[in-house]
Amino acid sequence: MEYKKIKSYNYTEAELRKIWVDEYCVVDIFTFDDIQVKFYSEMFDHCFFESNDRKAKDKSILSYNRLQKIYWIKETLQDPSAVLKQGWDNKNKKYDNQRRVAMVKGNYVVVISIYAIRKARFITAFQIDNDDNLEKFMNGPDWVK
Repeated sequence: MEYKKIKSYNYTEAELRKIWVDEYCVVDIFTFDDIQVKFYSEMFDHCFFESNDRKAKDKSILSYNRLQKIYWIKETLQDPSAVLKQGWDNKNKKYDNQRRVAMVKGNYVVVISIYAIRKARFITAFQIDNDDNLEKFMNGPDWVK
């Protein structure tokens, strides 16, 4: 599957937000196995801003690295070869089969939360850039339909 990258630094923040809305928020997005995934405009900030201070989780820096892969979210959801794992529920400190994590390209993940039969909400997408975290992900339980 071909994954499209953009030169995100050639766009204004407003133009990038418009891509987000046009590509994700005003159209129906389905996974390869027919789960409808809902996206909302306010999710842009959580997905495409990074924290200057990890502990503070301030999400103060626009991430052009993440934004260059803005189209990868849909492509990942629609890729039948993606590795599917259960998501980690940080609040309850356990894996949750209602959170599905799809991984492609060896380290790019998209997280959705399934709230009804064949219905989900987008949570986030990012590249795993730490070998320990990648190993934890790969050793986690597979997602069960």
